Amino acid sequence: MTTRTLVLVVAALAATSAWAQQYRWIDEKGRVHYTDTPPPPSAKSAQKKNLKGNAVGLQPNYALSQAAKSSPVKLYSHPDCQDPCQLARDVLNKRGIPFTEISAIDAAKVEELKRVSGGARVPVLVVGGQVESTPSAEAYNQALDLAGYPAAGVTRPGNQTAPTPPKPAPQSPPS
Repeated sequence: MTTRTLVLVVAALAATSAWAQQYRWIDEKGRVHYTDTPPPPSAKSAQKKNLKGNAVGLQPNYALSQAAKSSPVKLYSHPDCQDPCQLARDVLNKRGIPFTEISAIDAAKVEELKRVSGGARVPVLVVGGQVESTPSAEAYNQALDLAGYPAAGVTRPGNQTAPTPPKPAPQSPPS
């Protein structure tokens, strides 16, 4: 076997052992152990652990989680609002920002939109206490920047789409 082949075999074995099942258990002296072998029968509090989720890059972005906590994002839209509402979704998705989309399709939602923005035009982006009713990528990005959201490319892009419009109420047959 050549040296190169031996190195590849050892690397492959090491990689597969890294994905092995992990265990956490406490021995009879109260010491905590983390192993990839099952604990002995005398172990206390034996637990199977999934440590794969701890890989670098899988944790949520700290700046994003802090901004989302202090300045949640809402997008007011309407099913008839095509391009301007999609522009707002695209800006939010490109930056990987979680948001709640509220479709102003009934009287209560329209009243809520009027209370928030002073009008009934959509789209309206609410970032924390800031209301942005100008449908432009620059205006949306500025509001997000002021709230401390990370720039595009820092977090994984989102893929939230427009809410599905409600189905029309069934018509009762004429009497």
